[in-house]
Amino acid sequence: MFGVVFPNRSFPMDISTFTQIDTFHWVLDMNTFVGEAYDSIREVCIFLLNNFTLPPDKALAVYIQAPGSPFLFCGAVTLSRPSAVLSLPWPDPGGQMQLTADAAPLSAKIGVSVEDLASLPSLDVTAEKKIERLALKVGENLFNFMQSFCGVDGSKLVVPMDILDRWFKKFQERAKRDPEYLKGFAL
Repeated sequence: MFGVVFPNRSFPMDISTFTQIDTFHWVLDMNTFVGEAYDSIREVCIFLLNNFTLPPDKALAVYIQAPGSPFLFCGAVTLSRPSAVLSLPWPDPGGQMQLTADAAPLSAKIGVSVEDLASLPSLDVTAEKKIERLALKVGENLFNFMQSFCGVDGSKLVVPMDILDRWFKKFQERAKRDPEYLKGFAL
């Protein structure tokens, strides 16, 4: 049905590595894979296997769960998008960490489930958040640049007519000189 790879950390693993909960849900206990260092796994590549056909209105959704926390949606694959590399933004462990003498320790998990495509918010949640953060940081950079040239006319800020051209030229030149500059915006 599906397989996963943890880039730079594992060989391809098929569905047999996961524990099947029911017909449409599987869970990978990260303790068996990496022990308590689950949060060192930052990405997962999930892919549909060639002989599996997922209905066009369905998706394989990927979730992560830190110990004691609820599951968090990370993204999905579909028949039209049969593979994806998804970021794993592990949440901090939840408050339900207290153990009793007979309780097994809680562990991090990766869950996969077949779901209606229409019910999923986006196929790649982390990519959308990165784009949003990038846009906000670029906007903040532009605002700060404009503010340094502003004059005040009553309750309005007045900027030179060519301020956007000047900012964009400076932004491009800085990006060409320092390849790490743009990476700082994406963090």
